[in-house]
Amino acid sequence: MDLLEESIVPEHARPVKQEAREFAAEHIEPNAEACFRDAEYPWEILEAARDANLIAQDIPEEYGGRGLSLTEVLAIAEEFFRADAGIALTLQLASFGAELVTEYGTEEQKEAYLRPVAEGEQLTGLAVSEPETGSDLAGMQTRAAFEAGAGENDEGEWVLNGEKYWIGNGVEADWLTVYARTGDDETNRYGNHTCFIVPTDAEGYHAEHIPEKMGMRASKQAHVVFDDCRIPAENVIGTEGAGFWMLAEFFNHGRIVVAGHGLGLAAAAIEEAWSFTHDREEFGRTISDFQSVQHGLADMRMAFESARALTWRAAKKVESGERPGFWAAMAKTQATEAATSCAEQGMQFHGGRSILSDRRIARVYRDVRIPVIYEGANEIQRNLVYRQSDD
Repeated sequence: MDLLEESIVPEHARPVKQEAREFAAEHIEPNAEACFRDAEYPWEILEAARDANLIAQDIPEEYGGRGLSLTEVLAIAEEFFRADAGIALTLQLASFGAELVTEYGTEEQKEAYLRPVAEGEQLTGLAVSEPETGSDLAGMQTRAAFEAGAGENDEGEWVLNGEKYWIGNGVEADWLTVYARTGDDETNRYGNHTCFIVPTDAEGYHAEHIPEKMGMRASKQAHVVFDDCRIPAENVIGTEGAGFWMLAEFFNHGRIVVAGHGLGLAAAAIEEAWSFTHDREEFGRTISDFQSVQHGLADMRMAFESARALTWRAAKKVESGERPGFWAAMAKTQATEAATSCAEQGMQFHGGRSILSDRRIARVYRDVRIPVIYEGANEIQRNLVYRQSDD
């Protein structure tokens, strides 16, 4: 059963998909249980992925990357997340947020910050969510205030104060793209935020790991505090006040990749359910002989195939700029919820064994609760789908 077969994948994305599949089989799958159990950052697997040129490679070639397209990154995501979501998320987050520098940064910023990430010398991350605010981008309260320079050659600096939460690589990263409030214009709610490059060794930057999570335990998120954290004026990404719109565009691409997270997890759940129901016997025959089980397996397959067809169609739409917000929201919602339903059914088929923590289906069941929330909760995605349905 090859649920992630390549016929639906554009030809140009098939070679990197095969690279990802081989890497996952060699490095991710054999270490999935141990990484989940120990909840340790998988540095060795990260280094192997760097050597294989499979992370941070959407960075353009002129800055050290491979210039992978959105569909190529999606192809990698579904293979990695099928193998293990926690490790896969760590590998994806190695360059999370760097895309904003790629799209909106100056040449000096790109050379200074993108190249070390693409070449495996640095890690980065994106700091948006806050302890009291998640999906409301316009409501974020971490503040950046500008202080003018004292002399002719002193361009001044920005001073950041506030908190960020659920920040991937908040402890491990060398720099973050930080989304902060720079205005309070009530008549322009979407023009009050700006994106910044913030080195994690800057004075006033503090981060600590968030304690134990129920899922994706090999991926580390942090609570970040900015206490008069000072950065140069030149660290603004793009234009002051344009942060909301920059992130909105960025998340259109990100949600396609998160749909790939859901597809990989759904595939893992179906594989486990299929194998278990065809091997286990009850009442003198295999579980798969019962029609109710067959119907459940059929429902899982239909949910998966529907989500995968939508996701790959949406990826092409987003790449071409055709109503990207609409298509990305639908794909993210459909794929992550297909994963949730497949994991739930897989747990039911496994019966009492489903609650054993060393079971793959138990890990998948825990992991699927997370993608329905990150990159904008699915309730927000439904709002976007409804509002843009008449466009």
